[in-house]
Amino acid sequence: MIAPILAPLSLLLLPGAAPEDPPVASEDAPTFIEVAPIIYRRCTPCHRPGAAGPFPLITYRDVSKRGAMISWAIEDELMPPWHPVEGHGEFKGSLALQAGERATLLAWLAGAMPAGDPGAVPEPPAFTDGWQLGTPDLVVAMDQAFEVPASGADIYRNFAVEIPGDKDRWLTAIEVRAGAPRVLHHVVFDIDTRGRGVKLSGRDGRPGWDAMTGAGGGAAGWNDGGPLLNTSLGGWAVGSQPRKLPMGLARRLPAGAHLILRSHFHPSGKRESELTTLGLHFSDTPPAKELMGLQMPPMFGTAAGIEIPAGEARFVVRDSFTLPVDALALTVGGHAHSLLEEMRVTAAVPGSDARSLFWIDAWDFDWQNRYEWQTPIELPKGTEIEVELIWNNSVDNPDNPFDPPQPIRWGFQSTDEMGSVTIAMVARDEADAPTLWKAMRKYKGDRLSRSGRKSRRNERQQAWRMQMGDRVRQLDANGDGELAKSELKGGSPDLVK
Repeated sequence: MIAPILAPLSLLLLPGAAPEDPPVASEDAPTFIEVAPIIYRRCTPCHRPGAAGPFPLITYRDVSKRGAMISWAIEDELMPPWHPVEGHGEFKGSLALQAGERATLLAWLAGAMPAGDPGAVPEPPAFTDGWQLGTPDLVVAMDQAFEVPASGADIYRNFAVEIPGDKDRWLTAIEVRAGAPRVLHHVVFDIDTRGRGVKLSGRDGRPGWDAMTGAGGGAAGWNDGGPLLNTSLGGWAVGSQPRKLPMGLARRLPAGAHLILRSHFHPSGKRESELTTLGLHFSDTPPAKELMGLQMPPMFGTAAGIEIPAGEARFVVRDSFTLPVDALALTVGGHAHSLLEEMRVTAAVPGSDARSLFWIDAWDFDWQNRYEWQTPIELPKGTEIEVELIWNNSVDNPDNPFDPPQPIRWGFQSTDEMGSVTIAMVARDEADAPTLWKAMRKYKGDRLSRSGRKSRRNERQQAWRMQMGDRVRQLDANGDGELAKSELKGGSPDLVK
């Protein structure tokens, strides 16, 4: 039961503190003896010292003194933070409460929260201290911390991280430690084999470089490898659970390459300093298959026509891709901002009805995870994969950042919108991997060219907005998100408040 790092203070002050003497259970009421295993399984993995939760949930006192808050979070289905709808794909590491677990917890929380016999309470599970995946094979970090102002627009900034070593390695996992978790919303990783990131870094006197400056990443920007060198390594977002790639898979990290961190910062209300640390895990041998990512719509929906009218309660974007070969789908996850409500993936095998593989019916901007199917999903050649995304830009959406609602377009800021689902897959027969790769590239190119001039215009507008915001941040000495005349120093008078 992970509590959001940014949980409002009011949620932490709800009544329900544990009494001095633990109450005695009635004959049929559950006690902490029955409750403890549920807490250990669903809550303690994140609510313990050194983990993501802001307070521990281990002992009787830990849990009982926050009884009212826990009850509210369970009843409103805010905790545990597990969003896939049951019956639409079975995933590893599920945090979802089973019906019996939920009933036991709520019955205990609604009553006197009896402790039971302290000697009969099971021992808490043992967890790995620090790194959740165990000791990394290599720990690297940004060269310098990046200062995030107290307020203002979201910041997209790139950083090049050197990977020491003189030989190729096979990367199985990246575990992220945020230095300032309140401001780091997500990071997307790329491989830079050309050294372009190092040349761009620091040109404006600050660590890294603006996201819209120079090469944008991808095969054209960073890659000098073969046609199947996938330069994207996925990413991390608030709420992500670290996990190694399935099926013994790994991504090639060429000798001399740099990791590019494409970081998204969201000002928290106070000036903070972020220095991201990465724990890298490697395999001793190359994988038997090439892992590929199918993002639908591509580039987080930049060309999908995301222009949501004010008041529109059901704005729908659909996209599809037909597999040219037999494939295995391994993991799935998505990205969007605050207005998204639903995200769904279906697969229609030739001659059969569509099957639901993944469905989130209550999207949460603060918890953007990736999910691994319990067993790989077999998708025969000719299977049509369809993605459906639904946004709500009406007053009925409590997460709408605007009141009254405003027209929303695709963009980088948290108050703009994006939307896509990424499915990691492999060709069932590795000999078919080049065919699958080429089909994915063609699909991406077709979607981007379909939007044509409008997409390029939107990108130029977004680039201008980000560059202007970056200029304001450079001049904003006190970090309040605005410019006074004393801070202008020869800048444009149009920026002065």
